[in-house]
Amino acid sequence: MSKIITLTTDFGLQDHYVSAMKAVMLGISPEVRFVDISHEIPPQDIMAGAWVIRNAAFLFPPKSIHLVVVDPGVGTDRNPIVLEVNDQIFVGPDNGIFSLFFEEFNYKAYKLNKPKYWRDVRSRTFHGRDIFSPIAAHLAKGVGLEELGDPITDLVSYHWAVPIGDKDGLQGWVIHIDRFGNLITNISEELIEQTIGRRKVRIYVGNTMIDHLVNTFDDVAPGEPAAFVGSSGMMEIGINRGNAAEMLSVDKGTQISLVLQK
Repeated sequence: MSKIITLTTDFGLQDHYVSAMKAVMLGISPEVRFVDISHEIPPQDIMAGAWVIRNAAFLFPPKSIHLVVVDPGVGTDRNPIVLEVNDQIFVGPDNGIFSLFFEEFNYKAYKLNKPKYWRDVRSRTFHGRDIFSPIAAHLAKGVGLEELGDPITDLVSYHWAVPIGDKDGLQGWVIHIDRFGNLITNISEELIEQTIGRRKVRIYVGNTMIDHLVNTFDDVAPGEPAAFVGSSGMMEIGINRGNAAEMLSVDKGTQISLVLQK
């Protein structure tokens, strides 16, 4: 059975970059199956890439290979790495793109320092084509992780701020904005259940107040904001048939408050 290689990048589809990576991989492993997770990660937005891959990768069959290239430090001394996490394999730069795995799963990581598995001709600015793609293709052919480099344990890790809970409610932040303008927060359904339970709460975001949580967009009128738990298990703010980020003038990092009503 052919191996799955997924691709997640900030390259977009206007240029040749994604096709060039696939061409290199097919030259090494012609039977590979490609799945494009996303090529619309905002340019250089490492944590947006981390969020997308965290929510997609573990739905794939075991031993799928995930090629993740959001790499503003390409050509610098940042390490190229391969990881095995929860029976999935990840290839990409050691720049924090895999941060969201580290607290949740055990992992094995290797620094990619065996150039015989790279392209012979290499650019300083396109490691996605010249290092990461050949590595992914060799993995698909059965090369072991330990053959590709030396073990590494000190990986770059970023962390989103942890929500704050007290007697008055919860405070969190917008950590991601999806294509529809939905505001995804760092407040989990589990935390809401533990802190709020079934008590009445008002939600404040920017200059907007929402008077309760709902199940889905259509529980409010078109054009109205809704607070709900989304498919990632996090609380989101959306607009029924609208773009919350634009209509509420909210960016990533904006504070979200859930205030208990007495």
